[in-house]
Amino acid sequence: MATVNFLYRSNKPEGKLTLRLLFRDEEKTDYVFAGNTKIEVSKEYWYKYIIKNTKTSDIKIANLKIEVKTKMTDISNFILNEFKKYPETDIDKKWLSTQIDNFYNPKKDNTIPTDLVSFFDYFLEYRKNELEPPSVMKYKTIQGKLKDFQTYRKQTIYLTDVNEAFMNEFIDYYKLLDHQHNTWQKEFAFIKTVCKKAKFLGLEVSHQLEALTIKPKKVESIYLTIEELEKINNTILADENFEGKLYKIKDLETAKDWLIISAYCGQRVSDFMRFKTKMIRTENDQMFIEFTQKKTDKLMTVPLHTKIIEILNKRNFSFPDMLQDQDYNKLLKVLCKQAKIENIINGGKQIGQRKVYNDYKKYELVTSHIGRRSFASNNYGIIPTSYLIYITGHSSEAMFLNYIGKSNKDIAIEVAKYFK
Repeated sequence: MATVNFLYRSNKPEGKLTLRLLFRDEEKTDYVFAGNTKIEVSKEYWYKYIIKNTKTSDIKIANLKIEVKTKMTDISNFILNEFKKYPETDIDKKWLSTQIDNFYNPKKDNTIPTDLVSFFDYFLEYRKNELEPPSVMKYKTIQGKLKDFQTYRKQTIYLTDVNEAFMNEFIDYYKLLDHQHNTWQKEFAFIKTVCKKAKFLGLEVSHQLEALTIKPKKVESIYLTIEELEKINNTILADENFEGKLYKIKDLETAKDWLIISAYCGQRVSDFMRFKTKMIRTENDQMFIEFTQKKTDKLMTVPLHTKIIEILNKRNFSFPDMLQDQDYNKLLKVLCKQAKIENIINGGKQIGQRKVYNDYKKYELVTSHIGRRSFASNNYGIIPTSYLIYITGHSSEAMFLNYIGKSNKDIAIEVAKYFK
């Protein structure tokens, strides 16, 4: 059995206490090892109030006595608890010194979790300097759904569980919740990304992981044609109550100008909504706007279309006032409604917390992405695809074609036009 006591060994009036560990092994051999602590007291105080336990009415001395004894008890308990974890043959002066250091400098638990829900937190912390807030929010939303799924299946989901059987169980659960095909397709892709990072970090995952794929279901690519953009641009606007809120002409005009700008520059709302005239430069009679894309951190130089220059000239060569995403989305719907963009198309409409696919009037499906998608779709086959990819910022031609909803048949038709 081991015991711990303390000694004052300093030759100075004040010093740090020495901790002494004493124990006897099975062969009745006694061992004594000592190490320095960070408990600092005066020599007089130590012998008078700790060793002799002299009583005092001085509240400061009484409180100090409690503080010192508490520190001694804490480190004693720590050393004795650690002593129980090791064979007696491992206990020596170096061991004691290491444990005292661990007491004052506790090691952080760097263990990587192996269950999927917990690993999401580790993943987000690991990539905190890479992910934008919307991406973080998406991962957290999926993590929340996985917690619910875990409760439903009454079994913890481990990284090694993400195999073909799990994928099918995951799909069945999403069907039970009446989620759409492309919802579970996209969210399972996020789960697969998280598991791949676990594999990269050396954790065990299913050998089936790489082969797990849910193909997306083709949906109609929603964009505004050149004719529809002209129709919107020429519409005389009016104040309108829409979904319980009054939208004023001034704000609708602002949204209209931003829509035209986005449809002729091909940028994300997070980029074009930050445009300022100071970003514009002129070279060989052509105006360009230079900026850094927020999502890709890529420096861009994009030529200004005459439609954008017309808006700038109309506004004393200034861009419209910035709009918040949520307001811009609603204003676009009112704008397109007033322009009678009402043809029926199939698409996903956000209803509450989920996207519901059905047949809707086109203006109901318009969002802040519509301008960029319109630019890409309207110019496909007119401007070389490599140039379009540069402007939109897609990382590959395959991603670009998927973005505008082009199938192999569509591409074949475009090629046939060139043959003619």
